[in-house]
Amino acid sequence: MTMPLKGIKVLDFTRVLAGPYCTMMLADLGAEVIKIEAPGKGDDSRHFGPPYIKGESIYFISINRGKESIVIDLKTERGREIVLGLAKNCDVVVENFRPGTMGRLGLDWPSLKKINPRLVYASLSGFGQTGPDSGKPGYDMIIQALGGIMSITSASEDGPFTRVGVSEADIVAGMIGAFAISAALYRRERTGRGDYIDISMLDCQFAFLTPMMASYLNKSKVARPVGNRHSLITPFAVFPTADQDVVITAGNDKLFFRLCEVLGLEKLAADPRFADNPGRTKHYKEVYRKIEAATRKWKSKKLLAACHHRGIPASLINTVRETCREPQILARNMIQTVDHPVTGAVKLHGIAPKFASGDDRLKKPAPRMGEHTARVLKRELGMKAGEVSRLAREKVVFPDKKQ
Repeated sequence: MTMPLKGIKVLDFTRVLAGPYCTMMLADLGAEVIKIEAPGKGDDSRHFGPPYIKGESIYFISINRGKESIVIDLKTERGREIVLGLAKNCDVVVENFRPGTMGRLGLDWPSLKKINPRLVYASLSGFGQTGPDSGKPGYDMIIQALGGIMSITSASEDGPFTRVGVSEADIVAGMIGAFAISAALYRRERTGRGDYIDISMLDCQFAFLTPMMASYLNKSKVARPVGNRHSLITPFAVFPTADQDVVITAGNDKLFFRLCEVLGLEKLAADPRFADNPGRTKHYKEVYRKIEAATRKWKSKKLLAACHHRGIPASLINTVRETCREPQILARNMIQTVDHPVTGAVKLHGIAPKFASGDDRLKKPAPRMGEHTARVLKRELGMKAGEVSRLAREKVVFPDKKQ
């Protein structure tokens, strides 16, 4: 049993979140990921916190599992030569520096494809490699603001606007990057040629907002915050009960009528104004007012049990703690433990896609900085221990002192 990217070698120049999330996904799917870090502090996210475990950033640990870390000074000629040697034998290069940085180092796509025409090279950046804003730094909150998602995110219809509570612009770009790399590898198997992939966080955010963008482009409809309801489906929202809020999503006419039966709202169901979803959405305030008056009379667990009995999707609103205790999450192997070289046992989220022919267990933790420098140079470039030691003395490479 093997994961689908077993045998693929990835040279990873990324740091912080979008790029590391992309390469984490590749590692999760079986790729061998060699993470190149700069001397000194390495990946910025090694220092994001608290929380820490024994001085190690949980942020870094959570998105760099399954990778090897080598530390090379790319500002030295010998350091760049080493990277060129590694790139010659790799399948994929991923970087998320500001556009132009890799070119100045002589490690951009035009340079590397000369030595490895089969290479798949992906650049992730805030705004892409072209366009008037391509040189600007891209941070998740900037992309959320500029890309429109903050303008439709609020606890109420009156605002204020707010960012999504996780760095979704980074993560969506990382996911799309991993998808695009996998597609390019598939095409390479048929053509024998590599490719260059330009991933813009802003592009990904724009695509993420369908159908809102399509509604504006075709009908000039500007999406606005709708709070905790769905703008196109009714009833599809958060509702109060006698003890806590619940989510009920009656996404079609049949489910709406079943919900009315559960709540004793037969008159609401019989009103011709609410016979179909467009009518209910047009008159959503009245629909919600009557449903909320009914749900307030129920205890949450009894209401959920009644909804589930009738096949109506409904749920409590979990905290992260409660989600980690969900039987379905546990049954799907979505919480796993790996042994980290510093922290010891650490719990992480599992691998989301489940392959019948693959093993979804996490194999390796996130690496210490430079943990694999000597090992990778010996394995990939055939260097002897003496040569690695000499390069370390010359401050070209930086093996972990615990090796």
